[in-house]
Amino acid sequence: MKAPRPRPATAATAALLIAGLAGATACTAPAPHPAGGSAAGKRGFTLAASGDVLPHDSIIRAANADAGGDGYDFRPMLAGAKPVISKADLAICHMETVYGADGDYSGYPSFKSPPQVARALKATGYDACSTASNHTLDDGADGVRRTLDALDKAGVKHAGSARTAAEDRTPAWLRAGDAKVAQLAYTYGTNGYPLPKGKPWTVDLIDRGKIVADARAAREAGADVVVVSLHWGSEWQDAPDKQQLRLGKQLTASRTDGRPDIDLILGTHAHVPQAYEKVNGTWVVYGMGDQVAGEMINHEGAHDPRGNQGTIGRFTFAPPAEPGARWQVKKAEFLPMWFDTDSVRVVNLNTALDRGADVSDVRDRVRRVVLSRGAGKDGLVMGK
Repeated sequence: MKAPRPRPATAATAALLIAGLAGATACTAPAPHPAGGSAAGKRGFTLAASGDVLPHDSIIRAANADAGGDGYDFRPMLAGAKPVISKADLAICHMETVYGADGDYSGYPSFKSPPQVARALKATGYDACSTASNHTLDDGADGVRRTLDALDKAGVKHAGSARTAAEDRTPAWLRAGDAKVAQLAYTYGTNGYPLPKGKPWTVDLIDRGKIVADARAAREAGADVVVVSLHWGSEWQDAPDKQQLRLGKQLTASRTDGRPDIDLILGTHAHVPQAYEKVNGTWVVYGMGDQVAGEMINHEGAHDPRGNQGTIGRFTFAPPAEPGARWQVKKAEFLPMWFDTDSVRVVNLNTALDRGADVSDVRDRVRRVVLSRGAGKDGLVMGK
């Protein structure tokens, strides 16, 4: 979607924010080991995840202004998420766009973002990002290569797109607490762009059989926790659509030797916050909304403030109670977020309310949507 009215960047919101320390350590693929094992002495972990990073032209201009006109600095606009993201043991973002090079940057409809986004994600505390989206092929295989090269250089792991067939067969391997975590990512489509000739592995498309097979392979390779990021759903629809509900139920029902193959599903794409729901004993976030985006225009051609609302999901995992059992989510939280297009800053709505900002209507709307499928009865709470 496009953002027609750019706003000047200011540091007003960022000045109120408190920085934290990064928690998780990304790692290369761990040596295979029996999944599960004894819980004695093992440490649990918190996982935080957020929605689409979608730099429109106005966002690119703001990052240039934040860099003093020399280059691009996306760190100030993400600073509002840092206190939450950096304190999690493991933090996952969704990098919706690919990166350009040498000043060749663009927003909607074919995105090419400055690669400095990757450094800002790392500075905010992100350990990994899903990179499978409908914009992954906006600049073909070259755009994918530049994006993954920049994320590698910044020290951010990635899943969902690949430069080689071998890379496509490997999830993003991460470590959090005493758990080895595998992240997988898939998209519903690529806006009509064909997969590069001879490179069908460039981006992973949603296919139930492949997702289950990949999750099982990750488990066999030593994953204690398997996280699946899905770019899915219907844009501008608060409620998950039939495909999301059906696929979410199918994936969470998949088991091997009685143990779920997937431990968490994180959804993006709809541009608006969607519900969280516990399905077959596994948490599904249908849509986290946009984390960074310009002023959003919906399908009716109207400015739609929902496109700048989102959530951070935070899940606390505990070690298995016995060998071969799953790591359990012992606490599930959501944090209502907002991207203020006036200041061009991410805002934690609860923090803003504590400081006297008049954002209660936005916060309450996000909360209603998130809890709309009864997640409260399964223990989902609003965090700080």
